[in-house]
Amino acid sequence: MHNFEKIFDIKNHSEFKKQCFDIYNFQYENNMVYQNYCNMICEDPTDVNEINKIPFLPISFFKTKKILSTDNFEKVFYSSGTTTNSRSKHFISSLKLYQKSFINNFKLNYSDITQYTILALLPNYYDNKDSSLIYMIEKLIKLSKSKESGFFLDDYINLSKKLIELDAKKERKTILIGVPYALLDMINFNQFQLNNTIIMETGGMKGRRKEMVRTELHEKLKRGFGVSKIHSEYGMTELLSQAYSKGDGIFKTPSWMKVIIRDINDAQNVDFNKKSGAINIIDLANYNSCSFIATDDMGKHVNDNEFELIGRVDNSDIRGCNLLV
Repeated sequence: MHNFEKIFDIKNHSEFKKQCFDIYNFQYENNMVYQNYCNMICEDPTDVNEINKIPFLPISFFKTKKILSTDNFEKVFYSSGTTTNSRSKHFISSLKLYQKSFINNFKLNYSDITQYTILALLPNYYDNKDSSLIYMIEKLIKLSKSKESGFFLDDYINLSKKLIELDAKKERKTILIGVPYALLDMINFNQFQLNNTIIMETGGMKGRRKEMVRTELHEKLKRGFGVSKIHSEYGMTELLSQAYSKGDGIFKTPSWMKVIIRDINDAQNVDFNKKSGAINIIDLANYNSCSFIATDDMGKHVNDNEFELIGRVDNSDIRGCNLLV
């Protein structure tokens, strides 16, 4: 059986490619939903020898099917349900694998979590106890070992005091992670001039405000919080890995996650070097479900481990953990 721990040791494209084929073969053999889909669109699914020939499962399958490559699971994550459509479900066979993915990824982007205080402003997510984002933030808060870390629903008075106090102390760097509408509410309540704080948005107004382009949102947040850059987190219920942006809307993936652009008019036309189109994601941390997903997001290829979000495929649901054009 494949040792999923190996995915976190990937050093180059050759190693990534080998892991892709090992996991593709495992999932084709053990995930009946994925196998049926591959059989439907491939002439010979057992003879796939290029990454861009691997079938990518439409993300909508997570709403109606049990996407699982193992017999058992210990947790089910549900999407927040920002439309009246059914919520996506991700059956998780190993929470240990999810934890290793987001802890390693955070460390790659921001160094050790114990160097930070984590403040979370995620009121709509907090109501969803089966949210993968809430699970991740709860674990990061605990791992930060900071008594100041925690959730602030819509308590803007105490959160404002806490932000100003922590920023002035400079004992640790602070990360305030929040949904855009709550961050905007925050700066409507109070204006800041922060020097030791990272502001990170998770994308999407969740129906609370009119959607706006990323550049407009970031300019408002930069002025309101007094920071030079706005960071972003890109993730979703169907993925066990995330991409992070440290500004300018350019997202970086870890070594076990890749974005491939597909033609919006031909789902089988997939290319690492295609400049723009719909986003396909390879997330090897999805070892126990499906690692090859065709999302409804639009993006631009930047380089091997960076991409830019540019919107949504027409008529797709408004959802996701970074929903800003």
